Amino acid sequence: MEVKNTKQFVTGTDSDSTYDRKAEVKAFEDSKAGVRGLVESGVQKIPRMFHSVKLVDTLESSAGDAKLSVPMIDLKDIHNNPALRTEVICKIRSACSEWGFFQVINHGIPVSVLDEMIDGIRRFHEQDVEVKKEFYSRDWDSKKKVLYFSNLTLFTDQAANWKDTLAFSIAPDPLKPEEIPAICRDIAIEYSRKVMDLGFTIFELLSEALGLSPSYLKEIKCAEGLSILGHYYPACPEPDLTMGSTKHTDTSFMTLLLQNQVGGLQILYENQWVNVPPIHGALVVNIGDLLQLISNDKFVSVYHRVLSKNTGPRISVASFFVNAYDTVEGSEKVYGPIKELLSEENPPVYKDTTIKDLLAHYRAKGVDGNSYLEPFRL
Repeated sequence: MEVKNTKQFVTGTDSDSTYDRKAEVKAFEDSKAGVRGLVESGVQKIPRMFHSVKLVDTLESSAGDAKLSVPMIDLKDIHNNPALRTEVICKIRSACSEWGFFQVINHGIPVSVLDEMIDGIRRFHEQDVEVKKEFYSRDWDSKKKVLYFSNLTLFTDQAANWKDTLAFSIAPDPLKPEEIPAICRDIAIEYSRKVMDLGFTIFELLSEALGLSPSYLKEIKCAEGLSILGHYYPACPEPDLTMGSTKHTDTSFMTLLLQNQVGGLQILYENQWVNVPPIHGALVVNIGDLLQLISNDKFVSVYHRVLSKNTGPRISVASFFVNAYDTVEGSEKVYGPIKELLSEENPPVYKDTTIKDLLAHYRAKGVDGNSYLEPFRL
């Protein structure tokens, strides 16, 4: 699908004195049709609620600099070849401390499963809105296991993003098959199992890259929770006015990302925006805020964003390893810099906190382009 890019700013009729953002947001929310619904209605000018603040870093990119590319790491034979595993761990250590991102190939998930998961997310978002409405909610604390929404923090963000989302809570509490939309049920179950297994493997490699035992991060429950978000970014008629995803970091320990071939993902590296190109069969791995916190800044959670495009849809599947439901008062696990990584020369730079407190800060703050870790620094 391609939408003509008009590249026209709205003027005159949308003056600040008459514009009612709350009313526009409410009407959008009440429709439960999401951004896909706007496109289906034939909109040629995007609603003002999607207009992003035009900061310099929103427009300028170094994506054309061929010398800058996110590390690619081949996981083939890491379980059978100790020398190769050591080499991979060194590459991961370097990638996590310098980039906060890397891509993996030969990771064990068949390409056919990746392709079908992308297609399953597409099928859900492109079905009749009346069917999707059954799952519409942004109440993450309701204990619902499957949610469909557009912009999780819609009411706190400065500008809405041009995307819709289908979210599954996979672990720690198992998701019942009948809770998953039938149109993508089988592949969602298969993909979630395989991505959980891959997550365990990568957490072992991350543990070793930190100089810890392979099971360390799993033992402190970094891999206990898993939420999978299937994002749908329709072609945008005015891509220069909005973002697919605003500049942000992830609040997870780690995120595994599957993306189709449309592109648009960029990371901020040395004050330059660098493309993370889609590579068929590869998965993107990025460090989240919680892993930066417990690694005491050895591994970095870096800013990334998704550009809007006048072609699409862009489809991505983000698997967040974090227990978003670890919120029962008095029972939450406390996380702080790992003691084995600290010394007189490397004192803690973060205070102890809980996942509940970090996520509460995220939801109250919304996506505003700033780090969620600042309040937790010593």
